[in-house]
Parts: sequence; structure tokens; C-alpha cells
Amino acid sequence: MKTVSCRAGCAACCTAPSISSAIPGMPQGKPAGVPCVQLDEELRCKIFGQPSRPAVCGQLQASAEMCGPTDDGGQYARLYLTQLEAQTRPG
Repeated sequence: MKTVSCRAGCAACCTAPSISSAIPGMPQGKPAGVPCVQLDEELRCKIFGQPSRPAVCGQLQASAEMCGPTDDGGQYARLYLTQLEAQTRPG
């Protein structure tokens, strides 16, 4: 899987998937499709690199498979992650 750099203004990985661990400002985590409260106005993570950032966020890495071949504002990545969320939803 080819790793790529995050694309500015995308934030698909901070919106599409659910996160079950606590996030500052979201102590119960966040449901799928809801933007994380830690996104700033430019859709960048305000807690990137900080210990309060959930481990799962650091484990999700941008890739050509997830993000798509071109910069489309995150549409491809949101669809990909939404489908992955549906496929991995418990019971």
C-alpha cells in the first residue's frame, strides 16, 4: 500500500469513521460521520502529536488506496472510510 501525504482541507479520517476512545471535548468518542471537535477552521487536527490524541488516529495513515488518485477535497476518502466503517461495524 503506497503511503501518501495528507491533503489539505480533506479531514475525511476525522469525520467518516467512528472513534470509540475519548477525545478532548468528546469524552464518549465520536460517531461515524460526525466531524471531530478537534478540527480547526482549516480542517487540521488541533491535537496532532499530543498524548491526548487517540491512538487510533495515529494508526490511520493516508494511502493511495484510501485517499484516491487525485485531490478531490476528500470525497473519495470519505466514501472509502464510510464503506470500511459499515463493513467493520459490530453485530
